[in-house]
Amino acid sequence: MKAEERNKDLKSITIKGMVVNIVLIILKLVVGFLGKSAALIADAIHSASDLITDVIVLVGSFFGNKPKDSNHNFGHGKIETLSTALVATVLLGAAVYIFYAGAVNIINHLNGNHIEKPNFITLIIAGISIISKEILYQLTVKVGNRINSKMLIANAWHHRSDALSSIGVFLGIGGALILGDKWVILDPLAAMLVSVFIFLLAFKLIRDSLKELIETSLPIDIQTEILSIAENVEGVIKPHNLKTRNVGNQIAIDMHIYVEDHLNIVEAHDISRDVESSLKERFGEESFISVHVEPKNIIK
Repeated sequence: MKAEERNKDLKSITIKGMVVNIVLIILKLVVGFLGKSAALIADAIHSASDLITDVIVLVGSFFGNKPKDSNHNFGHGKIETLSTALVATVLLGAAVYIFYAGAVNIINHLNGNHIEKPNFITLIIAGISIISKEILYQLTVKVGNRINSKMLIANAWHHRSDALSSIGVFLGIGGALILGDKWVILDPLAAMLVSVFIFLLAFKLIRDSLKELIETSLPIDIQTEILSIAENVEGVIKPHNLKTRNVGNQIAIDMHIYVEDHLNIVEAHDISRDVESSLKERFGEESFISVHVEPKNIIK
């Protein structure tokens, strides 16, 4: 698949996800406030986190197509990484506040202070959220698999996490409505549950962003795969001295390979070019690949 077609598909499904998320955020906030459901309001914030990841995917796609320049030899992917960390920090604070507010409501209820029961419309909105986000997950993961985009597949799982949190909200609101005033505590309890989802998502975003900013190597299984790909290229002897890192949604690979001593510089270069092509075929044309050639006679 050509890069232009790939980016077109990525942007199309992501924009559709953004539209769905914006509608859900508005519905959940308005109905949550009017219907007196803390859980639905909390779920709106979780949907906002999905909207943020949609934006990040689009930004990543934009910077992925932006050419390198004299000041950014590895592109501009780290700007996306920094933005992710900053947004996730805000989400982390929101999660803590939602959990705190839910806990306060529960304590007040246990102390005899009345919590208003959520309206039936809040249950309907929660149900709509479950269905729409699961459909969005299925569509997004399908496109992600087709265009081989880990970024898009990850975003699909954000959609599913929203659907799962909406199930918790649905059960919380439903319990409060069906079981009566004594069980109205289920609504703030569901809000606290949603806050845990948000907290875990924000924590993961921050952790992954910081790992990239401090130049953490790619996972061991990916490094092993890289060495295996290089080793299977004809003419390559013992790939070694592998260095890897993420650059936004791209990866950078630096490695050394040994070749036969009798090869001339053109033949050795052709082998290194074959290694580069094989790695780009696996990890994408936008990957940063550097292969250093050494004669076999220096092997210790």
